[in-house]
This record gives sequence, C-alpha cells and structure tokens, in this order.
Amino acid sequence: MVNLDGLRVAVTGAGRASGRLLATAFAEHGAQVFVSARDEVAARRTTDSIRQRGRGRGEAFVCDLTSPDSVRAFAAALTDRTDHLDVLVNNGAGYLHGVDLGDVEDDHIIATIGGTATGTVLLTKHLLALLRASTRPDIVNMISACGEVGHHRSEAHPAFYAAKHAQAGFAEIMSHRLRVEGIRVISLFPPDFVQHGPRVASNNLTAQSVVDCVLFAVSQPRDCFIREFRFE
Repeated sequence: MVNLDGLRVAVTGAGRASGRLLATAFAEHGAQVFVSARDEVAARRTTDSIRQRGRGRGEAFVCDLTSPDSVRAFAAALTDRTDHLDVLVNNGAGYLHGVDLGDVEDDHIIATIGGTATGTVLLTKHLLALLRASTRPDIVNMISACGEVGHHRSEAHPAFYAAKHAQAGFAEIMSHRLRVEGIRVISLFPPDFVQHGPRVASNNLTAQSVVDCVLFAVSQPRDCFIREFRFE
C-alpha cells in the first residue's frame, strides 16, 4: 500500500472532477493537502470530503491560474503555512471545446492558454523555494495527450492544444534542469478520459487510473526518475 504519511502536497484545480479525486487520494494515503481552486466553495467541498474520510488533512485556498496576482497570493499563503512542499500537482486547466478556431471568443482563448501555460509556469516559479526545502520534492504535471506531437484525436479547441504543448515544453526543460537538484518532474499525457467506469481494456481510461499513476510515481525511491506517462 502507498504510504504518503506527513507529505505536504499542493493540488491545483482541486475543486471538482479529477482534481478533487487527486486531492482526496493523497489525503487517504496520509498526506496534508493544500487544495486550491478558483472557487473557494468548491475547494472547501474537497476539504470537507477529506475530513469525512478521516485520514489525511486538507486546507482550502483560492487560486485562479488565469490571474498572476491570485497565483502569487496562493504561493504566499503556502509560504506562511509551511516551510517546505513535497509535491506540487499542476492539475488546474480549463478544457476548451470547439473543433474550429472560430468556435470560441478571444477571452476564452486567452484564459485557456494563460491559465494552463502561464499559470503553471508562475506557480512553479513561486513555489520552487518550498520544493527545494523538501527532502523528496516532486512536481507532477497533468498535461494531456493534446500536448503530444502528432496527436489529433481529441475534440478540444486548438487553443487547448496550444496550451498543453506549452505546458509540455515547460515540463521537459524543468525536468532536465531540476534533476541535478534531486527534484523530479513527472508529466502525464492521458487522452480524454472518463471520471467513472469499469477499469477494463475495452473501456476508456478512467480518472482513478490516472490518479493511481500519480501515486505510484511519487511513491518510488528517489533514484527512480519517472519523467512521463504516455497512454494508448
């Protein structure tokens, strides 16, 4: 069984769906989870769920990844509450539908690319000191198969593809540059997946399977640098 007792973990976009599942899974394995979401009520619902399950701990924060001020405020709040951070999960990203480039308004394109790409870069930047203070730091990036070169199978908007390619490029260079410090940068490239369903070969990938990959990666010994998970 995965034992993450006492680890301090920050998860963005943890107010719903797979982000909430990630946060509660870390807590169930003993972690103290800093739960962030654009909506404070949604973040508190996640921490309520963590409390009801009764093992790890959760604390709710507001973090709108499309707003640099909000990102900096979240990082400052964590710095006030802890002297180190063991795991940062860059999960927050707004999915954008639309096959045609003109299917969405400009402000939605700006928010999608800004929140996913710029938001990930800024939050990692402002939490890097806390990660460097950990004895076992990991950065986990929930990217998407849309960030893979040559992937064309999603119905996501081209701006979402652009955002995920930017996030993937950032993750790759940070993996290379931070490895010498013992900071593991782990990226996942799941295809469009379902929140619930039977976990069998003939069905779509489930959120729980993606979460299990994350837990597996961060629980490995420190000589094990798993850089990427790619899925069929």
